[in-house]
Amino acid sequence: MFSSGSKSTVGLDIGANSVKLVKLDHTKDGYAVAAIGIREFPPEAIVADEIRDREAVIFNIQSLIDQTDPKIKDVVVSISGHGVITDRFTIDKKTGAEAEQAILFETEQRAPFDIDDVSLDYHIISTNDEENKMDVLLVAARREYLAMFLELIQDCGLNPVIVDDDSLAIYNSYINNYDVDPTRTTALVNIGHDVTNITYIVDGQYQSTRDVSSGTRDVYDAIQKEFRLNPELTNKAIKGEMQDSVDQDMLKATIIAATDELISGIELAFSYFKSQAKIDNVEWLVLSGGGALIPYLPEFLQSKLGVPLEIANPLRNVDYDPELFQYLQPEKIAPLLSVPVGLAMRKTK
Repeated sequence: MFSSGSKSTVGLDIGANSVKLVKLDHTKDGYAVAAIGIREFPPEAIVADEIRDREAVIFNIQSLIDQTDPKIKDVVVSISGHGVITDRFTIDKKTGAEAEQAILFETEQRAPFDIDDVSLDYHIISTNDEENKMDVLLVAARREYLAMFLELIQDCGLNPVIVDDDSLAIYNSYINNYDVDPTRTTALVNIGHDVTNITYIVDGQYQSTRDVSSGTRDVYDAIQKEFRLNPELTNKAIKGEMQDSVDQDMLKATIIAATDELISGIELAFSYFKSQAKIDNVEWLVLSGGGALIPYLPEFLQSKLGVPLEIANPLRNVDYDPELFQYLQPEKIAPLLSVPVGLAMRKTK
């Protein structure tokens, strides 16, 4: 599907709160960072997959490109949310047109929208010759949603060479940075501004994905209201940058109170996964996204879920010169970069 002709790849992650860019050089020894950039959108520019201020979004993406590397044209992007489904299923082993027909039939049974209105792709994860079965990974997106997203990228003067899925990008960044324990059931939890992606790894392989329609926006709104802060100061408080200006006990109480819906959503997603996959417990949790950087949230999440937790570092096995990126401090913002790093690890044609 992909060739090894490209020596570098740019991952562009357009979230509800910000746009993140990572450019990786593909070397014989692995990966090396060539560029990193983050730019926050104005409040309410994107809400729950809806672009409400298109001009502001385009302006900030173009500004980020200009700041990091004006020569960038080809980008790998990703989508998520209600317009996308990611699923894994098992069917009888088939090849060619028969396989495509069987996968299309399964998609019709699983997709929450009309099959004629979707673009889909699939990957055969494994085959079992003894049982004559094969495991298939499916990604499907509503054509209208996909077309709108691609038009936005193109209007920024960019060429989207690959469209990925957020959860698969997170999975890609994880398996390229960590030794995956095949005996441990792991949940990759990426807490974004409006949506939290949960990707499960079972027997050392991708198992499934579940999205929770809650993220850090509730925490942002609660902090802004409780402390009567403007958007700039709210962003600083939610990052733990106002320890001398904001009462920390009150901040902790505000954050915990604002995460009820998020915690409930994750607990429900875990319960559904365990019943569907016939798994007793989720044994390890790897936290990424903006939620991983909110003070007190990771510890509270670990205690409520009762699952050991670590903060993701998608740059763990990636070479970079800290002095070149002093203004960003990649080691501190690394959890924000799981999606763009995973995208940039793709090899493009």
